[in-house]
Amino acid sequence: MIKKFDKKDEESGSGSNPFQHLEKSAILQEARIFNETPINPRRCLHILTKILYLLNQGEHFGTTEATEAFFAMTRLFQSNDQTLRRMCYLTIKEMANISEDVIIVTSSLTKDMTGKEDVYRGPAIRALCRITDGTMLQAIERYMKQAIVDKVPSVSSSALVSSLHMMKVNYDVVKRWINEAQEAASSDNVMVNHALGLLYHLRRNDRLAVSKMLNKFTRSGLKSQFAYCMLIRIASRLLKESEEGHDNPLFDFIESCLRNKHEMVIYEAASAIIHLPNCTARELAPAVSGCRIPIGSLPVSLSGMYFQVAMKHPSAVTACNLDLENLITDSNRSIATLAITTLLKTGSESSVDRLMKQISSFVSEISDEFKVVVVQAISALCQKYPRKHSVMMTFLSNMLRDDGGFDYKRAIVDCIIGIIEENPESKETGLAHLCEFIEDCEHTVLATKILHLLGKEGPRTPTPSKYIRFIFNRVVLENEAVRAAAVSALAKFGAQNENLLPSILVLLQRCVMDSDDEVRDRATFYLNVLQQRQLTLNAAYIFNGLTVSIPGMEKALHQYTLEPSEKPFDMRSVPLATAPAFEQKAEISLVANKPEKVAPSRQDIFQEQLASIPEFKNLGPLFKSSEAVQLTEAETEYFVRCIKHVFSNHIVFQFDCTNTLNDQLLEKVTVQMEPSEAYEVLRCIPAPNLSYNQPGMCYTLVRLPLDDPTTVACTFSCTMKFTVRDCDPNTGMPDDDGYDDEYVLEDLELALSDHVQRILKPNFAAAWEEVGDDYEKEETFALSTIKSLEEAVNNIVKFLGMQPCERSDKVPENKNSHTLYLAGLFRGGLDVLVRARLALGDGVTMQVTVRSIVQTPVDVILASVG
Repeated sequence: MIKKFDKKDEESGSGSNPFQHLEKSAILQEARIFNETPINPRRCLHILTKILYLLNQGEHFGTTEATEAFFAMTRLFQSNDQTLRRMCYLTIKEMANISEDVIIVTSSLTKDMTGKEDVYRGPAIRALCRITDGTMLQAIERYMKQAIVDKVPSVSSSALVSSLHMMKVNYDVVKRWINEAQEAASSDNVMVNHALGLLYHLRRNDRLAVSKMLNKFTRSGLKSQFAYCMLIRIASRLLKESEEGHDNPLFDFIESCLRNKHEMVIYEAASAIIHLPNCTARELAPAVSGCRIPIGSLPVSLSGMYFQVAMKHPSAVTACNLDLENLITDSNRSIATLAITTLLKTGSESSVDRLMKQISSFVSEISDEFKVVVVQAISALCQKYPRKHSVMMTFLSNMLRDDGGFDYKRAIVDCIIGIIEENPESKETGLAHLCEFIEDCEHTVLATKILHLLGKEGPRTPTPSKYIRFIFNRVVLENEAVRAAAVSALAKFGAQNENLLPSILVLLQRCVMDSDDEVRDRATFYLNVLQQRQLTLNAAYIFNGLTVSIPGMEKALHQYTLEPSEKPFDMRSVPLATAPAFEQKAEISLVANKPEKVAPSRQDIFQEQLASIPEFKNLGPLFKSSEAVQLTEAETEYFVRCIKHVFSNHIVFQFDCTNTLNDQLLEKVTVQMEPSEAYEVLRCIPAPNLSYNQPGMCYTLVRLPLDDPTTVACTFSCTMKFTVRDCDPNTGMPDDDGYDDEYVLEDLELALSDHVQRILKPNFAAAWEEVGDDYEKEETFALSTIKSLEEAVNNIVKFLGMQPCERSDKVPENKNSHTLYLAGLFRGGLDVLVRARLALGDGVTMQVTVRSIVQTPVDVILASVG
């Protein structure tokens, strides 16, 4: 017996698959009946089915085994049973790559291919082409040409599909069948429209030929909906490659297909338009309207298309919102999720309440993965309609109480935090919901994130004392990471609220006895700082903290221990962290149970790279590295971009150069710079050589003007100088002799923002008091060319290169005045703060107040703004 069942198998129902326990060796033994006379079609069919099953299950057949079975199977061609014959064709196709000498059945297949039995001819063509190699293709070329134009659609279709496969074997032979393919493409039968695909693949490298083919068939019209879909796809590919945009006859053809009577053609045309790059909402509107017709038959793909359009052009989908609302109750939850997220993206402000009610019954029935998508859509809706924050906040708080995994809860928490930051009036409500959540929160990361937010926002609320209980409960009930975060939050309440300070000191004294050293250390540190009752200490050590790169500080401290010195360690020798990175580190430090290796920042990498060059070794710590600025067009013969590395008294210009000419080798490449101000060019460090497409770096060192430190803006004219050695493009071997040449680059601008580093001050008021008014200046300016507060804020932030604090870069709607808070470090590590009061009138009037720890940054900023 081939299959064996025991009693347990029968009882468990495992015998439902009759081929489950097949053994290859037993099947090959059974295949011997192929040699019996007379042939038993029924038994032979059963054995062939088993062989095909094993092959499709990945069972390995050895070459000898497969060849023996194959030769035995060839005897089955003596039978006239139609089902057995067609099963033989299938088995030949599957075993063609395993067995040896399969070519032996060529004559039998050719006979069937040219015979009178139409039911044999199509399968015989497919099997024959599977075993035919490139050298033998010419032997059956005449038969293939006849089959392509055969009046029987199944035969013609088989020949066309086989021709597509044979193109990979011998393209030149198949290319000679192009006339027959054109004749087949004109047929009215839907099965032979594979001819369009064959014609396209034969001409795909000739754009003009493809365009002519499209023009021919789009004008003559086609009766097959499958052919229309193929034409749409070809036209879409050409449009994506074309630079003519949408003013193209091909786009008009695709748009005309939206009015076709067949739903699949409408859907294909709509899909093509939606996926075209740079489509406007006006161009997408007919495509979206066209999609409404097949909504009942293709809801899955339809919802996905609506969602894609809604992400970029919400207004184009608005007209179909009624159709999408009908999909919310669809039994397929993925369809319902796409529909609801699209509605949330495209809905109007008046529809928010209704949508929230619809979602309420919907959310409980979907998985966490889909819930996260819904929450993200709600978050986008909150930003679009901030006045509806109360409705969405209530809904999110209810979702927060439901069961769910970490990703789901994190998405909700992030959404609530986003609402709090965007809408100050929602702060107390949002904090209350988050306080309730952390009472039962089992995720350390979320608990510490919320505690960090409470410490930042809670002290500024009208009644900060109500949050103390929730925070101290975490000290009593939670793990060490959460306890440490709670201690930090308590310290911030004590630092900002004088009436709460005595109570906070008592609570921190209890934390000093904690079992975890991190909690004890934090409590002891904050306790000693708060007992001093000094605003400057609170600002420096509780509110704003360090703004240095963690890997950079680790490296600097290690270097300090290797080279003992009587001088104390200088924090100014440590590279700064950029503002986003610092904000991220502040959160990470609250949740890390164990110290993790922090990846070096971009500035850390540059610091190490420049320190390895002897000429730059004594420049001191790197203050700032700019983004790359292109000094040539991308298509020119030499591609050059510049990165500005700013030090205390010097600037290193790093030029990344690429030689795009394969017949030249450049040597001793330098960039000569001519400054427009009192900057002094000290030296140029060349790139030894620039081979074809091999980037290289050269440097120019410039000294800052020490006599007039307020001179920060400068324009440099740049010229790349080098020695050229011509070389053979094929071998790359250069000539022995070279000649000097130069290439003029675009001018390079040095601005105020290059001398200022962004730093984050979470509490600007405390930082303002910490710096003090010893070095403060105030001036008023008229920005006559600027017509809105938003434009003024964006221009100021970009010009000064400083970090907006407390979300002051977000200008409330319908306001005629606004205050912008900016924080930064001037070159050399000097703190500088800017408060800009803006008033909107005929233009924008700006009152700027600048504070720093020394006079120079104040003068520099006011001189630059003026």
